[in-house]
Amino acid sequence: MRGHVAKKGDRYYVVIYEGVDPATTKKRYRWHLAGSTRGDADRLLNELVRQVHDGDYVPPDKITFGEYLTQRWLPTKKSQLRASTYNSYSNNVNVHVIPALGPIPIRRLRPEDLDSFYAELLANGRKTGKPGGLAPKTVRYIHLILRKALADAARKGTVPRNVALLADPPKLSAAPRAEMRTWTAVELQSFLELSHEHRLYSAWFLAAHTGVRRGELLGLRWRDVDLTTSRLSVRQALVSVAYDAQFSDVKTGAGRRTIDLDEPVLVVLRAWRRKQAEERLLLGPDYKESDLVFTRADGAPLHPDYFRQAFERFVKKTALPKIRFHDLRHTHASLLLQAGVPVKVVSERLGHANAAFTITVYQHVLPGMQADAARAFSRLLEAGEPSPGTT
Repeated sequence: MRGHVAKKGDRYYVVIYEGVDPATTKKRYRWHLAGSTRGDADRLLNELVRQVHDGDYVPPDKITFGEYLTQRWLPTKKSQLRASTYNSYSNNVNVHVIPALGPIPIRRLRPEDLDSFYAELLANGRKTGKPGGLAPKTVRYIHLILRKALADAARKGTVPRNVALLADPPKLSAAPRAEMRTWTAVELQSFLELSHEHRLYSAWFLAAHTGVRRGELLGLRWRDVDLTTSRLSVRQALVSVAYDAQFSDVKTGAGRRTIDLDEPVLVVLRAWRRKQAEERLLLGPDYKESDLVFTRADGAPLHPDYFRQAFERFVKKTALPKIRFHDLRHTHASLLLQAGVPVKVVSERLGHANAAFTITVYQHVLPGMQADAARAFSRLLEAGEPSPGTT
């Protein structure tokens, strides 16, 4: 046996024999914090003994959790993640994780430390100067970041196990679902009529008729729009990373998709292309060529944050219900489902990974559709022929 379990106070430790120190000729033992139960200690002992026997055991160092995240883990992720995802990881680590858990030696980090951390985020996690906690979805997102970081640490031998797997993040099912805000068909039509003279009208019109995401819309290039076959292809996105506009790949594999367009959309796009050509001619060599469908007057890309704010400012001036730009996407999907368009078609149009996700997001639309289905079934029976054997 190359190790054993020991208890100090209410904590269990696994003690591993590391051989003889050549300088002092004394036996060396390394203590590993295992948790508050004997079961946890036994499992860790088995894992460490296996590592010793397989030659995979790495003596622990004294790096803190914060040093590991900022000096080892995050730098390796910069080239592996989308810029917006990396920025989100980095912000959450620096704003929330480092102040609370950063000083703890990574090998002394316990599941209970994470549980307390999540509870504090839920109660007092907001950093905007306003009292209150973070949403359960945000806290769970932070947990997923830490779980990935500690999984890499365990895989490379920095820690003997991933303690995040033993922690208890908040369950999303326990959190109240944010109410989705959408417009009716009449309200959407009213918005399009009111915004007809706005410079961004064509972009808003296309978003309402296709359900594309903001980044996908602003990253759309003319080479990806075929006005002859009435289709556009989503290939890239323009996203805001720390207020810096950057081109990025689309959100998921399913996000790379082709969307069919109807005649009203084609009319609007052709008119916008003529307008853009006039601006190019007016500015001449000062025009910034980009092939982007929607640009500023000088041809430069539209910043995603400016685009969102412009939409919200315009809606605020109207008598329409206040919605976010992203709610145009929800409106598009809800109206299609209410019109009886198959969920699979709507899912593909939105770029969702599968139809099940679409059903989950838009389940508020389904009860009315089920009622229509029940009435349709009754009408079929009432109009049917008498069953065999009846008079």
